[in-house]
Amino acid sequence: MSNQPVTDHNGLTEEQFLKTYNAGSYERPSVAVDMLIFTVMEQEQDNYRKLAEKSLQLLLIQRGEHPFLGQWALPGGFVGIHESVEEAARRELYSETNIDNIYMEQLYTWGDVERDPRMRVISCSYMALVDRKALTVQAGDDAAAAAWFEVSYNILETRREELEQGIRLETFVEIILQNEQVKLSGVVKLTETIRGHVRHMDREIVRSSGFSFDHLLMVQAAIERLRGKAEYTDIVFNLMPPLFTLSELQRVYEIILGKELLAAAFRRKIAERVIETDESTRDAGHRPSKLYRYNLEWSLT
Repeated sequence: MSNQPVTDHNGLTEEQFLKTYNAGSYERPSVAVDMLIFTVMEQEQDNYRKLAEKSLQLLLIQRGEHPFLGQWALPGGFVGIHESVEEAARRELYSETNIDNIYMEQLYTWGDVERDPRMRVISCSYMALVDRKALTVQAGDDAAAAAWFEVSYNILETRREELEQGIRLETFVEIILQNEQVKLSGVVKLTETIRGHVRHMDREIVRSSGFSFDHLLMVQAAIERLRGKAEYTDIVFNLMPPLFTLSELQRVYEIILGKELLAAAFRRKIAERVIETDESTRDAGHRPSKLYRYNLEWSLT
């Protein structure tokens, strides 16, 4: 093997090429991160004999600066030149919401040319599920406020069109985020084109009220991913406290999936994912129920 350095068509080695490379030859877009932080929140009942209702909630911040001043958005910000995308996501999350040290996974990269009115911005979105009882949220940095919003996800209409060599599926999804003071709503059109083994998905905002940037699309994609991963991974346990009843766990699955589950079938499905403890609930007005914990060994199999 020759020890001569490899040169390109101009006769330059890699070291020589890098010394003369002009990084300004191409326009460079800015890179941002946006975080979708989900939790399940209890709504207390007037009657202590009734179990507290639960709902899926998403954390939003109220923008304290232009653009979209005063409107609600996902926590996020720009990636620094000397940090990774994930480091930026964790930094921005802490600076705007006071949340730190939680599990996150990358959801999708958003790159429509005019998605940000300031300039060309590509955003990497991250999704996380957290136990809200372990968090203290407060606004900071350029966020005027931070608050949890109850999530409603409804399929309004589906259409199917036969193509010459495939099919096109159109789905219209309504998303509502609301709390006691604010209500945001919008409709997303999903167009999936299938030709043979090739699938292509497009997302389009049909109607949006109160959402900043293209964050409505991010919320739709995150809920879709969350529902899919709830079926075959242990992601839901990030929403649970260390100890929980099987009924509580089932209710969280039902909230995420948007449907009721048969108790017997559900318990068979998750039997290997949980471990029964010696402890029981002690809620007034309710019979004691066995408490379980997540089986860490299941994730290692």
